[in-house]
Amino acid sequence: MPVKRRTAAFLLGALSVAGFAPFHLFFLPILAIAGLNHLWSENEDGAWTGFSFGMGLFLFGVSWVYVSLHDFGGMPLPVAVLSTLLFCAFLSIYFAICGKLQEKFRAGPLLKAVLVIPAMLALCDWARGWLFTGFPWLAFGYSQTDYSPLSGFAPLFGVYGVSLVTAICGGLVYLLSKPLLRKRAGILLIILVLSGYGLKGIDWTSPTGEPVTVSLVQGNIPQDRKWSDTALEDTLDVYMKLVLSSKARLIILPETAIPMFIDEVPKEYLEMFRIHGRKNRGDVVAGLPEQLTNHEQTYYNSVFNFGASPAQVYRKSHLVPFGEYLPLAPLFGWLLDLMHIPMSDFSSGSENQKPMKAAGQRLAIDICYEDVFGEEVIRQLPEATMLVNVSDDAWFGDSVAPRQHMQISQMRAMETGRMMLRSTNTGMTAVIDPHGKVLSALPEFREATLNWTAQGYSGTTPYVRWGNHAFLVVAFVMLAAASITSKIRDF
Repeated sequence: MPVKRRTAAFLLGALSVAGFAPFHLFFLPILAIAGLNHLWSENEDGAWTGFSFGMGLFLFGVSWVYVSLHDFGGMPLPVAVLSTLLFCAFLSIYFAICGKLQEKFRAGPLLKAVLVIPAMLALCDWARGWLFTGFPWLAFGYSQTDYSPLSGFAPLFGVYGVSLVTAICGGLVYLLSKPLLRKRAGILLIILVLSGYGLKGIDWTSPTGEPVTVSLVQGNIPQDRKWSDTALEDTLDVYMKLVLSSKARLIILPETAIPMFIDEVPKEYLEMFRIHGRKNRGDVVAGLPEQLTNHEQTYYNSVFNFGASPAQVYRKSHLVPFGEYLPLAPLFGWLLDLMHIPMSDFSSGSENQKPMKAAGQRLAIDICYEDVFGEEVIRQLPEATMLVNVSDDAWFGDSVAPRQHMQISQMRAMETGRMMLRSTNTGMTAVIDPHGKVLSALPEFREATLNWTAQGYSGTTPYVRWGNHAFLVVAFVMLAAASITSKIRDF
């Protein structure tokens, strides 16, 4: 029955969400993919089955976008609900396409489960990461970040390579139910798991220079007050207090920590940042919006340094559509009128910005959503010695989104072999080591400073050298091999 199949697919998609933060049950996406293999193997309803799986995954996994649209964006409830449903439905189309394409391969169960479906699911994750500006959230590889041996493949092939291996394992688990293929599937599964464990033990990069003391500041400014004129003085006081109480060489404040254009901030306020940074023989790194006036006004979501190092600025290059800029303004202008999102007319910074020199380190800075794109983070490598993410995930309230975002940052650390320093407004502020382990994190929704001693790293992982190209080669070779050998009856 199509209804039963689609319902089962929906439930499998929903179940796989528990593989991601904050639940970390990494084996559930593998089991869900095994179930999806079974559903796709027994019917010609691949597109709708895939779409149903995607709806389960995204409705349960990213429906927190409703919080941004309604609670903080001011969008009317019915419109916010409809927008969230349409957004999840759009993302689910990728799985529908995957389901339809896998039907075109008339291969046997081994080839289909180990080559065709894994390659297509991973390519689905990859395509979702760049088409229409990209939204790679909940790529299967992220589910393996914390405890799974499969995360050992991250420094080689990046998150999409981990998605590929995860999907292969799902296919092999499905084949364990086939008596004639059970032995081969079991052997391949063991080989993949042991390979992952072995790769996790490799140090792809090495420490460089002296460790540096770090303070990651979490101001905990409520999102509904952050851009209010009445709360501005309190915001300035909170961050100045937290900065002046730190003795660290490197002090990092969140995205748009100071909710004023930099040229409007009192000069004496920023001068206190500079003086304190120099006193500590280091720098204060802070997020502030920037306004440039040439022939017309241009706005940037930026990060500046204040202290002993020469003044530098990083300008966010990958903006959030409908949050930081409006794509196809004549078509979607009405949508912006329904929301009340401040600073929603930013311009993109250069794609080829250099690491920021601060406190004796070279920082690869990304702002909020940018660290979702691993292929963009590595643009500043191997020159950078540390990764820095400044965010304001208060837009998502008390949902799973901030923890999912931190899991994404963990993947970036593993891919690059660098420590990741995260400073956020309300959470998750954290220090992550080059193997993706969270060394320390502040509780959410608490004004606090996380103090740590961080180490810079040098060297190049295979992923930094190859980017996503190595993954793409492997995925397309798998599809080619399946196509060439699909007529061999033994398979």
